[in-house]
Amino acid sequence: MLGDRRRGHKVRKASSLGGYRAKRNFEKTTEPRGSAVRSGGSLFVVQKHAARRLHYDFRLELNGVLKSWAVARGPSLDPADRRLTVHVEDHPLEYGDFEGAIPAGEYGGGAVMVWDRGTWLPDGDPAEEYAKGRLRFSLEGKKLKGRWFLARMRGRGGEKRENWLLIKSDDEFARPGAGDSLLDEEPLSVVSGRSLDAIAADAAPVRKPRRRNPARTIPLRICAAVRSTRLIE
Repeated sequence: MLGDRRRGHKVRKASSLGGYRAKRNFEKTTEPRGSAVRSGGSLFVVQKHAARRLHYDFRLELNGVLKSWAVARGPSLDPADRRLTVHVEDHPLEYGDFEGAIPAGEYGGGAVMVWDRGTWLPDGDPAEEYAKGRLRFSLEGKKLKGRWFLARMRGRGGEKRENWLLIKSDDEFARPGAGDSLLDEEPLSVVSGRSLDAIAADAAPVRKPRRRNPARTIPLRICAAVRSTRLIE
């Protein structure tokens, strides 16, 4: 693992997970509440999420949490394709292992897949660069590799959400003109090999067949016996 501590980066106090926890009912969802705290980690994970709208959650470990961005159209290997992302609440480190279905009616309800996972290596001090709204880094995943760039956009007056751009650098892993081809070619989970539909089906409760009520069937048998007796008489 290529951690910040080994590269001489400053390790700061982990961000609060209060926003993440406030949005979730952990008696209903199997998402992790989050307890692990570590410094110097280098995990990155991309989760394919069939919520109200299908999107990809791009996460980078920084300061003890997973900094997270929702990428509406998913990552692209085309350097000319600037993918709009929305910065969302920090997620716990344990979320990098989460694959399953969030119950309907809960926040983010729908199937979640670990679409890609690996390590990331930032340029410079990642905490300082993140605060400035620009992150240059390399990814070593099973699907995403090479150099990437995240840049915060200038907000408009009254706009509540924080928009960023996710851009692939022009390197040996880039595929100009590729568009969504990677998403189409690699639709399955890197940890289970399942599709979103399979994940949702596996998480669905099994409906047991309804059993007949004996109290209803016994009188019918008695009535039939009585009718047979009358015919004999």
